[in-house]
Amino acid sequence: MQKLWLLIVLGVMGIGFGSRVSAQADFWNTRDAYLGQRLVGDTPRVFALDLLTTKDTFSLDRVAFSDDGREFYYPSNNTWFSSVNAKLRYFRYEAGRWQGPFVLAPHYYAPTFSMDGRTLFLEGGPRDTVNSNVYRIDRKAGGGWTEPELYLREPWGLYMFMPTASGVCYVGSNGHQGNRRDFSTYDICTLRMSSGDTVIESLGPPINTPGFDGDFYVARDESYIIVSGKETKTFECELDISFHRPDGSWTAPVSLGPLINDGVAHRWGEYVSPDGRYLFYSRGTSPRDCHVYWVRWDRLLERLRGESR
Repeated sequence: MQKLWLLIVLGVMGIGFGSRVSAQADFWNTRDAYLGQRLVGDTPRVFALDLLTTKDTFSLDRVAFSDDGREFYYPSNNTWFSSVNAKLRYFRYEAGRWQGPFVLAPHYYAPTFSMDGRTLFLEGGPRDTVNSNVYRIDRKAGGGWTEPELYLREPWGLYMFMPTASGVCYVGSNGHQGNRRDFSTYDICTLRMSSGDTVIESLGPPINTPGFDGDFYVARDESYIIVSGKETKTFECELDISFHRPDGSWTAPVSLGPLINDGVAHRWGEYVSPDGRYLFYSRGTSPRDCHVYWVRWDRLLERLRGESR
């Protein structure tokens, strides 16, 4: 009887141990994921307020998780519309806990991973006052990152650069029209680079409007794009979504709903975590109340996708 009891206990312990090993293999499903924050539901909530905000800086703009969820990169600043005091910071999970924040690159923001996770594309820079170039840093073989270096510069503006799995990149830009400092002419565009040639093409309507269009997130498979829509002259907006049709066209953008578009505010820096579960974005009516928010995304996406059919 004692032997039978011992076998049962060991069996249960084995099952439990196996489950923990399996859970640890997928970091996204552990309680330490997302900086160890209490998971959010359908109502947006400020993300990691105590970790990302200090007495003289706040988090804002696009953030980025590594594909395995063990690194988190975010910009901080003490104002809008200037990268002079901006800093790209990060946390990393190692030795069983999150460590940081560390400063990775002063004056840079909008971190975006390459498809292989070996490169981070950035914007800003100490001398790029119009935020119109794309920079890159690369992982070193022994760990850490290289210093930022210029990756892409064109006669026209480049804003919120984002690659996709197909090799096509997306960017906010005025293309070949107007001055790169004139943000009122910016559209969301595709960018194709091959044989030293760069071809840019506006997505056109219904994605783009006569005013500023440049803040967005495009899915890696290009199946949908989240845009900061209905922009006012002072850049207040709502978050909308458009789906990519098989013929290459895009559906008319529709609102992400009243829980996300909960009044007049700036909303930008859209980003979906690599596991597809959560949408992150910056929201504020001024720098004083600006924060990075997050909200459950996968369920909302499926509902919106179903309604678009």
